[in-house]
Amino acid sequence: MKNLLFFFFLLLTISAFGQNFQQPELGPGSATYQHDSVLFHNYAEKQDGFWLFEPTAPTPTKTNLIVFIHGYGGFNPMIYGQWIKHLVRKGNTVIYPRYQKNVFSPNPDKFSPNVITGIQTALKVIEEGDNHVPTNSTELCIVGHSYGGILAAEITANWEQYAIPKPKGIFLCAPGTGPFKAGKLESYDVLPSDLNLLVMVNERDYIVGDEMGVKIFETATNTPTRNLIRQHTDPDNGISAGHNETYCVDETFDSGHLNYTAKKALRISQTNAVDYYGYWKLFDALIDCSRNGNNCEYAFGNTTQQKSLGTVDNALIKGLEVITVDAKQLSVKE
Repeated sequence: MKNLLFFFFLLLTISAFGQNFQQPELGPGSATYQHDSVLFHNYAEKQDGFWLFEPTAPTPTKTNLIVFIHGYGGFNPMIYGQWIKHLVRKGNTVIYPRYQKNVFSPNPDKFSPNVITGIQTALKVIEEGDNHVPTNSTELCIVGHSYGGILAAEITANWEQYAIPKPKGIFLCAPGTGPFKAGKLESYDVLPSDLNLLVMVNERDYIVGDEMGVKIFETATNTPTRNLIRQHTDPDNGISAGHNETYCVDETFDSGHLNYTAKKALRISQTNAVDYYGYWKLFDALIDCSRNGNNCEYAFGNTTQQKSLGTVDNALIKGLEVITVDAKQLSVKE
Protein backbone atom coordinates (compact mmCIF):
# COMPACT_ATOMS: atom_id res chain seq x y z
CA MET A 1 0.00 0.00 0.00
CA LYS A 2 2.86 2.39 0.88
CA ASN A 3 4.50 1.68 -2.48
CA LEU A 4 1.22 2.43 -4.25
CA LEU A 5 0.83 5.74 -2.39
CA PHE A 6 4.42 6.69 -3.20
CA PHE A 7 3.85 5.92 -6.89
CA PHE A 8 0.70 8.07 -6.89
CA PHE A 9 2.61 10.94 -5.23
CA LEU A 10 5.37 10.59 -7.81
CA LEU A 11 2.86 10.88 -10.65
CA LEU A 12 1.41 14.04 -9.11
CA THR A 13 4.89 15.48 -8.70
CA ILE A 14 5.83 14.75 -12.30
CA SER A 15 2.54 16.23 -13.49
CA ALA A 16 2.98 19.41 -11.47
CA PHE A 17 6.70 20.02 -11.87
CA GLY A 18 7.86 17.88 -14.78
CA GLN A 19 7.41 20.43 -17.57
CA ASN A 20 10.57 20.99 -19.56
CA PHE A 21 10.62 24.75 -20.14
CA GLN A 22 13.47 25.74 -22.42
CA GLN A 23 14.99 29.19 -22.76
CA PRO A 24 15.23 30.44 -26.37
CA GLU A 25 18.52 29.58 -28.04
CA LEU A 26 18.80 32.88 -29.89
CA GLY A 27 17.32 36.35 -29.86
CA PRO A 28 15.41 38.19 -27.13
CA GLY A 29 15.06 36.17 -23.93
CA SER A 30 17.83 33.78 -24.94
CA ALA A 31 20.82 32.50 -23.02
CA THR A 32 23.22 34.15 -25.47
CA TYR A 33 25.32 36.12 -23.01
CA GLN A 34 28.31 38.43 -23.28
CA HIS A 35 29.41 37.92 -19.68
CA ASP A 36 29.67 34.96 -17.33
CA SER A 37 29.35 36.64 -13.94
CA VAL A 38 27.66 39.44 -12.01
CA LEU A 39 29.22 41.80 -9.47
CA PHE A 40 26.87 42.60 -6.56
CA HIS A 41 27.30 45.95 -4.74
CA ASN A 42 25.24 46.81 -1.66
CA TYR A 43 24.45 50.48 -1.05
CA ALA A 44 21.01 49.72 0.37
CA GLU A 45 21.34 50.13 4.12
CA LYS A 46 18.87 53.04 4.07
CA GLN A 47 15.35 53.04 2.69
CA ASP A 48 16.43 55.27 -0.21
CA GLY A 49 19.50 53.21 -1.03
CA PHE A 50 20.12 50.79 -3.88
CA TRP A 51 21.82 47.64 -5.01
CA LEU A 52 24.08 47.82 -8.05
CA PHE A 53 24.74 44.91 -10.39
CA GLU A 54 27.49 44.98 -13.01
CA PRO A 55 28.72 42.46 -15.59
CA THR A 56 32.12 40.84 -15.38
CA ALA A 57 34.06 37.93 -16.90
CA PRO A 58 34.98 39.74 -19.02
CA THR A 59 34.71 43.23 -17.57
CA PRO A 60 33.29 45.56 -20.22
CA THR A 61 34.68 49.01 -20.98
CA LYS A 62 31.16 50.47 -20.82
CA THR A 63 27.60 49.29 -20.19
CA ASN A 64 24.07 50.48 -20.83
CA LEU A 65 21.75 51.31 -17.94
CA ILE A 66 18.64 49.61 -16.56
CA VAL A 67 16.63 50.61 -13.50
CA PHE A 68 14.66 47.72 -11.98
CA ILE A 69 11.91 48.87 -9.58
CA HIS A 70 10.57 46.21 -7.22
CA GLY A 71 7.02 45.65 -6.08
CA TYR A 72 5.60 46.48 -2.65
CA GLY A 73 7.78 44.83 -0.02
CA GLY A 74 10.04 43.32 -2.67
CA PHE A 75 13.27 45.10 -1.74
CA ASN A 76 15.23 41.84 -1.56
CA PRO A 77 16.68 41.51 -5.10
CA MET A 78 16.67 37.72 -4.67
CA ILE A 79 12.98 37.83 -5.61
CA TYR A 80 13.78 38.79 -9.22
CA GLY A 81 17.34 37.44 -9.13
CA GLN A 82 17.36 35.28 -12.23
CA TRP A 83 15.93 38.10 -14.36
CA ILE A 84 18.48 40.57 -12.98
CA LYS A 85 21.28 38.12 -13.72
CA HIS A 86 19.96 37.67 -17.26
CA LEU A 87 19.95 41.44 -17.86
CA VAL A 88 23.42 41.98 -16.43
CA ARG A 89 24.99 39.12 -18.35
CA LYS A 90 23.58 40.72 -21.52
CA GLY A 91 25.89 43.67 -20.83
CA ASN A 92 23.76 46.03 -18.72
CA THR A 93 24.36 47.72 -15.38
CA VAL A 94 21.24 47.32 -13.23
CA ILE A 95 20.32 49.80 -10.51
CA TYR A 96 17.83 48.26 -8.06
CA PRO A 97 16.48 51.11 -5.89
CA ARG A 98 15.16 50.36 -2.43
CA TYR A 99 12.21 52.59 -1.55
CA GLN A 100 10.95 50.96 1.69
CA LYS A 101 12.40 50.47 5.15
CA ASN A 102 9.95 47.62 5.69
CA VAL A 103 6.41 46.72 4.59
CA PHE A 104 4.95 49.31 6.99
CA SER A 105 7.30 52.24 6.47
CA PRO A 106 7.55 54.79 4.94
CA ASN A 107 4.22 56.08 3.67
CA PRO A 108 3.72 55.45 -0.08
CA ASP A 109 4.09 59.16 -0.87
CA LYS A 110 7.80 58.71 -0.05
CA PHE A 111 8.26 55.89 -2.58
CA SER A 112 8.98 58.03 -5.65
CA PRO A 113 11.40 60.37 -3.82
CA ASN A 114 13.24 57.34 -2.47
CA VAL A 115 13.51 55.78 -5.93
CA ILE A 116 14.81 59.05 -7.36
CA THR A 117 17.38 59.40 -4.58
CA GLY A 118 18.52 55.84 -5.22
CA ILE A 119 18.94 56.43 -8.95
CA GLN A 120 20.74 59.76 -8.52
CA THR A 121 23.08 58.39 -5.87
CA ALA A 122 23.82 55.28 -7.93
CA LEU A 123 24.74 57.36 -10.97
CA LYS A 124 27.05 59.47 -8.83
CA VAL A 125 28.68 56.35 -7.34
CA ILE A 126 29.23 54.90 -10.81
CA GLU A 127 30.66 58.16 -12.14
CA GLU A 128 33.00 58.77 -9.21
CA GLY A 129 33.92 55.21 -8.25
CA ASP A 130 37.14 53.70 -9.56
CA ASN A 131 35.75 50.20 -9.00
CA HIS A 132 32.67 50.61 -11.22
CA VAL A 133 32.17 50.17 -14.94
CA PRO A 134 31.21 53.41 -16.75
CA THR A 135 27.62 53.27 -17.96
CA ASN A 136 25.79 55.04 -20.78
CA SER A 137 22.91 56.58 -18.90
CA THR A 138 21.43 58.06 -22.09
CA GLU A 139 20.37 54.51 -23.00
CA LEU A 140 18.23 54.13 -19.86
CA CYS A 141 15.39 51.61 -19.86
CA ILE A 142 13.19 50.94 -16.82
CA VAL A 143 11.23 47.89 -15.71
CA GLY A 144 8.85 47.94 -12.75
CA HIS A 145 6.64 45.30 -11.17
CA SER A 146 3.39 45.99 -9.30
CA TYR A 147 3.85 49.21 -7.30
CA GLY A 148 7.18 49.48 -9.08
CA GLY A 149 5.33 49.70 -12.38
CA ILE A 150 3.34 52.69 -11.15
CA LEU A 151 6.54 54.33 -9.90
CA ALA A 152 8.29 53.65 -13.21
CA ALA A 153 5.51 55.43 -15.11
CA GLU A 154 5.40 58.37 -12.68
CA ILE A 155 9.13 59.06 -12.67
CA THR A 156 9.25 58.72 -16.47
CA ALA A 157 6.48 61.29 -16.78
CA ASN A 158 8.45 63.65 -14.53
CA TRP A 159 12.02 62.80 -15.58
CA GLU A 160 13.03 66.43 -16.16
CA GLN A 161 11.69 67.57 -12.79
CA TYR A 162 13.49 64.68 -11.08
CA ALA A 163 16.76 65.36 -12.94
CA ILE A 164 17.29 61.80 -14.10
CA PRO A 165 18.19 60.59 -17.60
CA LYS A 166 15.26 60.46 -20.00
CA PRO A 167 14.09 56.84 -20.29
CA LYS A 168 13.96 55.38 -23.79
CA GLY A 169 11.72 52.43 -22.94
CA ILE A 170 9.70 51.29 -19.94
CA PHE A 171 8.08 47.94 -19.19
CA LEU A 172 5.26 47.98 -16.63
CA CYS A 173 4.53 44.51 -15.24
CA ALA A 174 1.19 44.06 -13.42
CA PRO A 175 1.18 47.76 -12.43
CA GLY A 176 -0.98 48.72 -9.48
CA THR A 177 -1.01 50.16 -5.97
CA GLY A 178 -3.69 48.14 -4.22
CA PRO A 179 -5.50 50.35 -1.66
CA PHE A 180 -2.95 53.19 -1.94
CA LYS A 181 -3.11 56.25 -4.21
CA ALA A 182 0.42 57.65 -4.07
CA GLY A 183 2.23 57.56 -7.39
CA LYS A 184 -0.88 57.39 -9.57
CA LEU A 185 -1.43 60.05 -12.22
CA GLU A 186 -4.80 61.27 -13.41
CA SER A 187 -3.63 60.78 -17.00
CA TYR A 188 -0.51 59.41 -18.65
CA ASP A 189 -0.65 61.71 -21.65
CA VAL A 190 2.38 63.43 -20.11
CA LEU A 191 4.64 60.48 -20.95
CA PRO A 192 7.24 61.38 -23.60
CA SER A 193 6.16 61.11 -27.22
CA ASP A 194 9.31 59.20 -28.20
CA LEU A 195 9.02 56.67 -25.36
CA ASN A 196 8.60 52.97 -26.12
CA LEU A 197 6.01 51.60 -23.67
CA LEU A 198 4.89 48.06 -22.86
CA VAL A 199 2.23 47.31 -20.25
CA MET A 200 1.64 43.68 -19.26
CA VAL A 201 -1.28 42.46 -17.13
CA ASN A 202 -2.32 38.99 -16.03
CA GLU A 203 -5.66 37.24 -16.47
CA ARG A 204 -5.88 36.10 -12.84
CA ASP A 205 -4.29 39.01 -11.02
CA TYR A 206 -6.42 39.18 -7.90
CA ILE A 207 -4.08 41.60 -6.11
CA VAL A 208 -4.20 44.74 -8.28
CA GLY A 209 -6.16 43.53 -11.32
CA ASP A 210 -5.72 45.25 -14.68
CA GLU A 211 -7.34 48.63 -13.93
CA MET A 212 -4.14 50.67 -13.78
CA GLY A 213 -2.49 48.80 -16.64
CA VAL A 214 -5.44 49.55 -18.91
CA LYS A 215 -5.63 53.16 -17.70
CA ILE A 216 -1.97 53.79 -18.45
CA PHE A 217 -2.33 52.28 -21.91
CA GLU A 218 -5.54 54.16 -22.71
CA THR A 219 -4.43 57.58 -21.48
CA ALA A 220 -0.83 57.58 -22.76
CA THR A 221 -2.16 59.20 -25.94
CA ASN A 222 1.00 61.22 -26.56
CA THR A 223 3.05 58.01 -26.71
CA PRO A 224 2.18 56.21 -29.96
CA THR A 225 4.61 53.30 -29.57
CA ARG A 226 2.79 51.40 -26.87
CA ASN A 227 1.12 48.00 -26.49
CA LEU A 228 -1.05 46.46 -23.79
CA ILE A 229 -0.32 42.75 -23.27
CA ARG A 230 -2.48 40.29 -21.37
CA GLN A 231 -1.09 36.94 -20.27
CA HIS A 232 -3.59 34.08 -19.92
CA THR A 233 -3.55 30.85 -17.98
CA ASP A 234 -2.79 27.54 -19.69
CA PRO A 235 -3.28 24.94 -16.94
CA ASP A 236 -2.74 21.99 -19.27
CA ASN A 237 0.82 23.22 -19.79
CA GLY A 238 1.47 24.33 -16.21
CA ILE A 239 1.07 28.06 -16.90
CA SER A 240 -0.60 30.32 -14.35
CA ALA A 241 -1.38 34.03 -14.79
CA GLY A 242 -1.27 35.64 -11.36
CA HIS A 243 0.13 38.90 -10.07
CA ASN A 244 3.62 37.61 -9.28
CA GLU A 245 4.58 35.84 -12.50
CA THR A 246 7.72 38.01 -12.56
CA TYR A 247 9.14 36.22 -9.50
CA CYS A 248 12.21 34.18 -10.44
CA VAL A 249 14.18 33.63 -7.27
CA ASP A 250 17.96 33.35 -7.25
CA GLU A 251 19.20 32.95 -3.68
CA THR A 252 22.70 34.11 -4.59
CA PHE A 253 21.12 37.60 -4.78
CA ASP A 254 19.70 37.34 -1.24
CA SER A 255 20.14 40.59 0.70
CA GLY A 256 19.03 38.98 3.95
CA HIS A 257 15.68 40.79 4.09
CA LEU A 258 13.39 37.79 4.57
CA ASN A 259 10.09 39.57 5.04
CA TYR A 260 6.66 38.29 4.03
CA THR A 261 7.18 39.16 0.36
CA ALA A 262 10.55 37.42 0.13
CA LYS A 263 9.25 34.32 1.89
CA LYS A 264 6.25 34.23 -0.45
CA ALA A 265 8.58 34.46 -3.44
CA LEU A 266 10.63 31.54 -2.12
CA ARG A 267 7.42 29.56 -1.85
CA ILE A 268 5.73 30.33 -5.18
CA SER A 269 8.46 31.41 -7.59
CA GLN A 270 8.77 29.54 -10.88
CA THR A 271 11.06 30.22 -13.83
CA ASN A 272 9.24 29.05 -16.93
CA ALA A 273 7.99 30.06 -20.36
CA VAL A 274 6.25 33.16 -18.99
CA ASP A 275 9.71 34.38 -17.98
CA TYR A 276 11.77 33.26 -20.97
CA TYR A 277 9.24 34.04 -23.72
CA GLY A 278 7.21 36.59 -21.78
CA TYR A 279 8.89 39.08 -19.47
CA TRP A 280 12.53 38.42 -20.42
CA LYS A 281 11.87 38.29 -24.16
CA LEU A 282 9.64 41.34 -24.18
CA PHE A 283 12.01 43.50 -22.15
CA ASP A 284 15.08 42.37 -24.11
CA ALA A 285 13.23 43.29 -27.31
CA LEU A 286 12.00 46.59 -25.87
CA ILE A 287 15.58 47.46 -24.92
CA ASP A 288 16.94 46.56 -28.38
CA CYS A 289 14.13 48.39 -30.16
CA SER A 290 14.54 51.49 -27.99
CA ARG A 291 18.32 51.65 -28.24
CA ASN A 292 19.09 50.59 -31.78
CA GLY A 293 15.85 49.81 -33.62
CA ASN A 294 16.42 46.03 -33.59
CA ASN A 295 13.98 43.25 -32.61
CA CYS A 296 11.00 45.63 -32.55
CA GLU A 297 8.81 42.83 -33.96
CA TYR A 298 9.38 40.91 -30.68
CA ALA A 299 8.17 43.87 -28.60
CA PHE A 300 5.39 45.53 -30.61
CA GLY A 301 2.75 45.07 -33.25
CA ASN A 302 0.73 41.98 -32.29
CA THR A 303 3.18 39.82 -34.22
CA THR A 304 3.73 36.09 -33.90
CA GLN A 305 7.17 36.78 -32.45
CA GLN A 306 5.69 39.01 -29.77
CA LYS A 307 2.76 36.79 -28.80
CA SER A 308 4.47 33.39 -28.71
CA LEU A 309 5.23 31.79 -25.35
CA GLY A 310 6.97 28.86 -27.00
CA THR A 311 6.30 25.21 -26.24
CA VAL A 312 6.59 22.81 -23.34
CA ASP A 313 7.24 19.13 -24.02
CA ASN A 314 6.38 19.85 -27.69
CA ALA A 315 2.99 21.34 -26.78
CA LEU A 316 2.23 24.90 -27.91
CA ILE A 317 1.62 27.23 -24.94
CA LYS A 318 -1.31 29.64 -25.12
CA GLY A 319 0.10 32.88 -26.46
CA LEU A 320 -0.11 36.44 -25.24
CA GLU A 321 -3.00 38.73 -26.11
CA VAL A 322 -1.78 42.03 -27.54
CA ILE A 323 -3.76 45.25 -27.89
CA THR A 324 -2.28 47.97 -30.09
CA VAL A 325 -3.11 51.67 -30.24
CA ASP A 326 -5.24 51.22 -33.35
CA ALA A 327 -7.41 48.53 -31.72
CA LYS A 328 -11.03 49.65 -31.70
CA GLN A 329 -11.96 47.94 -28.45
CA LEU A 330 -10.03 47.00 -25.33
CA SER A 331 -10.69 43.57 -23.84
CA VAL A 332 -10.88 44.96 -20.32
CA LYS A 333 -11.40 42.41 -17.59
CA GLU A 334 -14.60 43.18 -15.70
